[in-house]
Amino acid sequence: MAFGGGTAIQILRKQGILFTESFVDLSLIPGLREITWTATGLRAGPMVTIRRMETTALVRAVAPLAAAAYGKVANPRVRNTASIGGNVAHGDYRLDPPVALLALGGAIEATSPAGARMIPAESFFVDFQQTDLRPGELVTAIEIPATPAGATASYAKLSSLSANDWPCASAAALLTPAGDGRALRLAIGALAPVPRLATADVTGHTEEELVEAALALAETLMDPIPDVRGGVEYKRALGRVAVEDAVRGAWKSHAEGEARD
Repeated sequence: MAFGGGTAIQILRKQGILFTESFVDLSLIPGLREITWTATGLRAGPMVTIRRMETTALVRAVAPLAAAAYGKVANPRVRNTASIGGNVAHGDYRLDPPVALLALGGAIEATSPAGARMIPAESFFVDFQQTDLRPGELVTAIEIPATPAGATASYAKLSSLSANDWPCASAAALLTPAGDGRALRLAIGALAPVPRLATADVTGHTEEELVEAALALAETLMDPIPDVRGGVEYKRALGRVAVEDAVRGAWKSHAEGEARD
């Protein structure tokens, strides 16, 4: 088994879920640690740490929603160790970055001896802790489109055990210009077996109408798994709070931008 930062592997071994004894460390393979600008946005190698995605000026400028979500992962010790490739390959429905990748329309590059393919984030996560990675494939890059001019976004994470824990509910909201109107991309995490995405035309909506539309979308996406972090109804309630927080955060940035204009 190949690994990047190894943070998830340690947890799975302690839980008695992973029994593999042979591992291949990817950290010394050249060319896997770069963050570069492409014609459409960012391309980051799988061995880039989560901390670098949080703090790199290029990421913060081109895809601030991604930087915000990466900055919410666990704690600085984990963020300085964990890799972004391992984060998505893990496929855990509770992780922070996939939610932002969905809202931003990101994609994951998977490579095998047969070649490389780009997998849209919204089809990468296929079932509970299962991804679209095929046998023999490795994550070799994550690509994130540049946030469109005039777009605003916000990420909200709510934890029920500790601030360093996985979210009990999370949401990312991206408001983008769409012709003469405005569109909402809403993604949720930890509230279904996979992170989920929905979109809506919100042209002409007031802040309250936008929140109502987002909450209605969220109801169609949520299918919580009860666990130590809470039962189904508790997670649904927390999910509605996360969605509202994310949407109001995106609206606030939009309103502030209009006021400056």
